[in-house]
Amino acid sequence: MALVARLTTNVPETEPEDIMASALGVIFPDDITNQHGDPSHGLIYTSPHLPKPLHIKLADPTADEDRSLFGHYLWNSSLLLAELVEAGTLKLDAASAPHTAALAAPAQHSDKPVRTAPLSKFNVAGLSTIELGAGTALPSLMAALLGARRVVVTDYPAPVNMEVLRHNVAANTQPSLSPSGQIAALDVSSGGGGIEAEGHGWGELDDTPLARENRHAFDRVFVADCLWMPWQHDNLRQSVAWFLGDGPDARALIVAGFHTGREKMRGFFDAEALAAQGLEVESIWERDCDSIDREWVLDRGFEDPGVRKRWLVVAVLRRALRGNEDQTW
Repeated sequence: MALVARLTTNVPETEPEDIMASALGVIFPDDITNQHGDPSHGLIYTSPHLPKPLHIKLADPTADEDRSLFGHYLWNSSLLLAELVEAGTLKLDAASAPHTAALAAPAQHSDKPVRTAPLSKFNVAGLSTIELGAGTALPSLMAALLGARRVVVTDYPAPVNMEVLRHNVAANTQPSLSPSGQIAALDVSSGGGGIEAEGHGWGELDDTPLARENRHAFDRVFVADCLWMPWQHDNLRQSVAWFLGDGPDARALIVAGFHTGREKMRGFFDAEALAAQGLEVESIWERDCDSIDREWVLDRGFEDPGVRKRWLVVAVLRRALRGNEDQTW
């Protein structure tokens, strides 16, 4: 199943341009759309494991600064991370989750070993999660619906971002949308820690209650398609390290597309820079939109823009273990 198959546009396709846009994947089967939606209408996300579709609102930026954040789209990185969270939490097998089950038995792109991670790393049941640069917050919505104990979604604190974030959380974290019929995070009597949508600028760790009160507070940190700004890598690493829990099972789950170019996003995984924040890569690999896996490399030479937008990097970060200082990626 192609990664984008769960998305449809939340508008009747009566205009010729709407019909043409929705048919591009049929007309050009080798092409893939990596950004979805526009401010004039939202998206419908349908999973076979949820009782009802999710309705995703998109931001309507007006200022140049707001448009430059690109939060007014849903990106393939969010789609993949949401599917991984779903498959890991529900313990789905190849028959029920063909697109994500390849983590257990990857369809490798070459004979070289692919260092993937077990789906259990994406299990969020009973855990606390925070998403950085959340945009539409799809991975966090899935976490809330599938039994996370506490869910926090954050994005750059621009009003247009926060309005959409809070709308999507309120509209899509209803018990009727959960496979279990309940939202654990909202059940205070059972230890639920709530669902929050807050502003957070990466690396700004001293001047907000969110940062001051939540250092090392989360079992899982989500990052989806946030690596395209190399000048923000250090700030993003700081925020990941700040919020990631100290426990041995705490993990940061990173997914990012190559559509802006490998050279712009690969620096985030620099081993020395991660080590400076007390982090290291546990697993890292590349996956395309048809669930083909291949090894992660820093440089593949020239990559055709139409091909590279099919590929994403998936990484699992953890607290650095002593003795792993020679790690290179």
